[in-house]
Amino acid sequence: MAYDEGVAQRIRETLEENPGVTEKKMFGGLAFLLGGNMALGIVKHDLMVRVGPTAYDEALRRPHARPMDFTGKPMKGFVYIAPPGYESDDDLRDWVARGIAFAGTLPAK
Repeated sequence: MAYDEGVAQRIRETLEENPGVTEKKMFGGLAFLLGGNMALGIVKHDLMVRVGPTAYDEALRRPHARPMDFTGKPMKGFVYIAPPGYESDDDLRDWVARGIAFAGTLPAK
């Protein structure tokens, strides 16, 4: 299983009011893009959120967050969140909002 389809559906439901969000399989999972820029995604059971370099340190202080080290080297501005960190709908909405907010600051591709 490359990603948790149940989590993907929860994200889709959270994103219903965000036109322009598309999905793309990448990083061995599923990514959600705004304007062609990755905002967040799922790899196995972990949520992957692009928070940007400015919000990176603060995001890492949140429970169950850790650096995204997909390549073996941490990617500044991206974090993984373990399932307990997005188990509640409020926590998931917060992480989704963070990813969408940062992606919205980037020029469309």
